[in-house]
Amino acid sequence: MMQHVEAGEVRSTCPYCGVGCGVLLKPDGTGGLAVRGDPDHPNNRGRLCSKGSALGETVGLADRQLTPQIGGQDTDWEEALNLVAAEFLRVREEYGPDATAFYVSGQLLTEDYYVANKLMKGFIGSANIDTNSRLCMASSVAGHKRAFGTDTVPGVYEDLEEADLVVLVGSNLAWCHPVLYQRIAAARAARPQLKLVVIDPRRTATCAEADLHLPLAIGSDVALFNGLLAEISRRGAVDTDYVAAHTSGLKEALKAARGDDPDATGLDEDELAAFYDLWIGTDKTVTVYSQGVNQSSAGTDKVNAIINCHLATGRIGRPGTGPFSVTGQPNAMGGREVGGLANMLACHMELKDERHRKAVQQFWNATALPRENGMKAVEMFDAVADGRVKALWIVHSNPAVTMPDADRVRRAIADCPFVVVSDITLRTDTARLADVFLPAAAWAEKSGTVTNSDRTISRQRAALAAPGDVKPDWAIMAEVGRRMGWKEAFAWDGPAQIFDEYAQLSAIAGKFGLDFDISSMSGKDAAAYDQMAPLRWPQSPDQKGGRFFADGQFFHADKRARIVPVRHRAPKAALSRKLPFRLNTGRLRDQWHTMTRTALSPRLSAHLPEPFVDMRPEDAARLHLKPADMVRLSNACGSAILRLRESTEVQPGTLFAPMHWTGENAPASRIDVLVPSVTDPLSGQPESKAASVRAERFAAGWYGFAIAQDRFSPTCEYWAMARTSAGWRAELAGKERPTDPESWARALFAFPDAPAQVMVDEARGSFRMAFFEDETLLAAIYLGRQPVSLMRDFLVGLPGSDAVWALAGQSRGDMPDPGPVVCSCFSIGRNTIRRAIESEGLTSVEQIGAATSAGTNCGSCKAELGQILAAMVSTEPAE
Repeated sequence: MMQHVEAGEVRSTCPYCGVGCGVLLKPDGTGGLAVRGDPDHPNNRGRLCSKGSALGETVGLADRQLTPQIGGQDTDWEEALNLVAAEFLRVREEYGPDATAFYVSGQLLTEDYYVANKLMKGFIGSANIDTNSRLCMASSVAGHKRAFGTDTVPGVYEDLEEADLVVLVGSNLAWCHPVLYQRIAAARAARPQLKLVVIDPRRTATCAEADLHLPLAIGSDVALFNGLLAEISRRGAVDTDYVAAHTSGLKEALKAARGDDPDATGLDEDELAAFYDLWIGTDKTVTVYSQGVNQSSAGTDKVNAIINCHLATGRIGRPGTGPFSVTGQPNAMGGREVGGLANMLACHMELKDERHRKAVQQFWNATALPRENGMKAVEMFDAVADGRVKALWIVHSNPAVTMPDADRVRRAIADCPFVVVSDITLRTDTARLADVFLPAAAWAEKSGTVTNSDRTISRQRAALAAPGDVKPDWAIMAEVGRRMGWKEAFAWDGPAQIFDEYAQLSAIAGKFGLDFDISSMSGKDAAAYDQMAPLRWPQSPDQKGGRFFADGQFFHADKRARIVPVRHRAPKAALSRKLPFRLNTGRLRDQWHTMTRTALSPRLSAHLPEPFVDMRPEDAARLHLKPADMVRLSNACGSAILRLRESTEVQPGTLFAPMHWTGENAPASRIDVLVPSVTDPLSGQPESKAASVRAERFAAGWYGFAIAQDRFSPTCEYWAMARTSAGWRAELAGKERPTDPESWARALFAFPDAPAQVMVDEARGSFRMAFFEDETLLAAIYLGRQPVSLMRDFLVGLPGSDAVWALAGQSRGDMPDPGPVVCSCFSIGRNTIRRAIESEGLTSVEQIGAATSAGTNCGSCKAELGQILAAMVSTEPAE
């Protein structure tokens, strides 16, 4: 297992998506870190995506807060922890346990999650602990529990390679889980008969390799899979023996399915027939689904509609078969396992089951456990807003940006009487609202375990020493528990002891006949824990890893799976004349959540450095919008200003916007201010992909672009800032052009006296100004009445260099413009790729990779490389 580790390397796990890639980390002795994929880790076998490859660029201390704060002033741990413990005790005594709440995160390690859950449910006495994973995969949890009796992911990653058909539903796997996409691509190269179907309203990068793309209407997944279930029955493809022996509910589910109209999908008969032929005709089928399914007011029904088809055909529990939920966060699964959701107990035990509750209470020696479920995320912040929650602890999450109706959530947090935030930086919208800020250890400084999407538990090991006064999350929460009076319950010395307690507790779940049992992993001392290799649960005396349900035995009392009757429901937010567009939100290839980590990497910020909205050209023309215009989206919840990108990848009447930008880097572009607080009635997961909005041109009186060595603070109506290899870049726009642009520019960069060059063209409304120290460029600003045309990706590299000609806004002949970054792994720009295609006569994506290295690491840019190649071929003159 250890043969590929070089001297000085530490084996750990990537902190991004739910793939759970192994990484090898090598400290450089000065706070830096070299990162490579672990060739021995079963999840990634040495592969990394662009984000994972850039992890070494995200460990600096520039934005870290290294000491506790109270009221914005530095303090020590003694004072801060005493205050947190005293306030939570006071609120508990005066208003009851349910006046307190924890909002935690899939960024926590399992041991951290366990301590938080034990503290809140076992000793404070409330179930008001929920997680940002509620926004990611709660519908999958609810669907699993309805179908299987507990939250069980049936399959394993190897099923993606052993299948003959992989169906991706609401999952841009090429961008959001790139290493899994690479594994599928490699399997297809080895076995060309493996087919790939993508079901997504947008044509995403994942569609580039698909045999079939179904651009269904937003929110119509139930209608599609109900149509499939009805067709399975009509063609006699039901596995009647399996259904009779191992399931119940097919008759009712078929009745519901036949009542749905496939026309709701917006797909034509040929598209539906092609999909049904492939799915029904391919025994070894895996259906992978993600946020496009989960983030819906009908998310649980969508999950069950997919599972129903697998149960009806017996395609579950066997190699190369099954429904498969891929999670968005590195430890969303670990949070589910320890009871980090408001409606669960640890180890998949049920809060409302008296036997489970008593067993956990006795194991913890707790005074009393709550008998009722706590408040799920949206309910929790509703309770913060109306004053029911008076003490709130937010851990490694940024709900002032990511929650639906984000402006309302931000106001609620600001008005809450006592708010604690544990995080690594104060530079988040949420941390700025804290009464008490607790500096926590960052990813490379933490030790514990995480669980990925296929139930593999991996060790995360610290490679860097914790700087300043920061502490690991488990230690912070355990110390608060001790100061609240429960010293014995929180008396661990390290994560190994916490993991051991958790593994022992899982034996109780195993005795109840539940799926989660890792009791064979208990009894490890610190040394054995540190050496622990990746293992897929369960790990019990009776079962070791592998697939679930091969024996047809499920976790309902009668051991049968439920085929659940579901009906199509349209998204809750209705379209209207005033709100005619359906807004779909999602992630980008090179960014993560609210950018507190990825925005530290210049190369990750280079691909798409500015918030945008994708709109069909015909919709843009109807609104008299042009490419690069600023667009204001709005509804009753709020508004956001974004740069227009005309795109045929979205459907008419629909929009797509990324969800990453915050008040720290683009305050007018926080997209979740537009998402209403509509949730799935079972899972409590918000409907984040179907808001209804209006779109109109933001009537900017001027546009600008700025570059600088040091971060600066714009004050105009719209700005979007990103880090570069030479400093910072920003797009700017405002209503009223500055009356004295020279003074305005000096104030923008805080250069009241620096030597400067100025270029003004009054006829064209152009103003340019560059600041120097000797001949070294410090900063430059380019303003115009219209969006400013410049060689941006060339200019961003100039601050700090001898660039007295910077105001030209173009590259010099001896310094070619690379163009916008396409391949983030190797920082290769569009113009570089085009020049290689042209000069070397390249005719394939593989040849582009050989010539430039683009696309040869994570492969996530291959779709874009193909588009560049196709565009150049289509514009070549005929002979």
